Amino acid sequence: MSDVSSTARSGFRERFQREPAGAWCAPGRVNLIGEHTDYNDGFVFPFAIDRSTVVALAPREDRTIQITTAHTDDIVRISLDDVTPDAVSGWSAYPLGVVWALGEFGADLSAASGFDAHIDSDVPIGAGLSSSAAIECAVSVALTEVWQLGLDRETLARVGQLAENKAVGAPTGIMDQSASLLGKKDAAVFLDCRSLDAEVIPLGFDAAGLVLLIINTHVSHAHATGGYADRRASCERGARMMGVQSLRDLDVDDLERAREVLDDETFRRIRHILTENQRVLDTVRTLRLEGPEAIGGLLTASHVSMRDDFEISVPELDVAVDTALDAGAIGARMTGGGFGGAAIALVRLADQAAVSDAVLAAFAERGFETPDLFTVTAADGASRID
Repeated sequence: MSDVSSTARSGFRERFQREPAGAWCAPGRVNLIGEHTDYNDGFVFPFAIDRSTVVALAPREDRTIQITTAHTDDIVRISLDDVTPDAVSGWSAYPLGVVWALGEFGADLSAASGFDAHIDSDVPIGAGLSSSAAIECAVSVALTEVWQLGLDRETLARVGQLAENKAVGAPTGIMDQSASLLGKKDAAVFLDCRSLDAEVIPLGFDAAGLVLLIINTHVSHAHATGGYADRRASCERGARMMGVQSLRDLDVDDLERAREVLDDETFRRIRHILTENQRVLDTVRTLRLEGPEAIGGLLTASHVSMRDDFEISVPELDVAVDTALDAGAIGARMTGGGFGGAAIALVRLADQAAVSDAVLAAFAERGFETPDLFTVTAADGASRID
């Protein structure tokens, strides 16, 4: 964090030739379990990670917005009066989408000043760790303070989701922003995506000598296109055919009727959602009653469901999961929207090196691109750094 904070500030000074008013950070997230359940009003269980996006920002005396990032030499300039979903594109759609969405949630943008902002991050892009939500949440907490908006964290999560849905064009749910804003150290956020009730649940990984290993396959994905949108459409179609508002209104006891009503593909899509919701509930209960060593089977069952029923895995993710399990991981699964990105493996600290070495060897043997492997810990949510 200190490195990213320092480079964000120095990047701001280099680009804008003045000092930032402050720096605000928001972490990426890893979803321990509960995939594609969020936009179905279901349950998710993510946690904020110890990798963050930092925005260094200072208000201006006019209505101009200027945004830069460490990942490109581009500078995006736009008037605050012109920010709409149709007027933004590329990487700047994430921060500028937040500007627009804040207005949709009651911020009086006619009274707001423009600003200069520089963004830096150590959240890997495209790895399923929600680098996009980290940008949105860092910008939203910064502007909430600078513009004195007084919006709470739950509202800012909805701001970020609206920005991603409308400005970016990705039909994602509210999980990522909620984790980035509400996260706590060594704990995960048990989120009911229908009521938006959130409960922070201790993980106990540290005391149990466990670490969560991230296996970034480098297989790229894009939520705004392709399979993600198709899966969401399948869920909506299945809910209509089952006569309910959303799949949250069903549970595993409805699967027998669903098999009779739905075509095979839609049934398998719905079976993943219903069983995944149950796995989230079972994971939270198991953590409370038995501790983190007992949740491995639920994580692995989640991957099997995503691979076979939701069909969002890829060979690299399957190899990562299978190899990690064979090498001693307690449980493993792909994480994120699918079609690439990262897998996670819950491993004992003593087994971390063996699991990592096995995954690297398996990828090399198959000619896959060498994955990045690193551990993450559960961290606090978005905040001002200084």
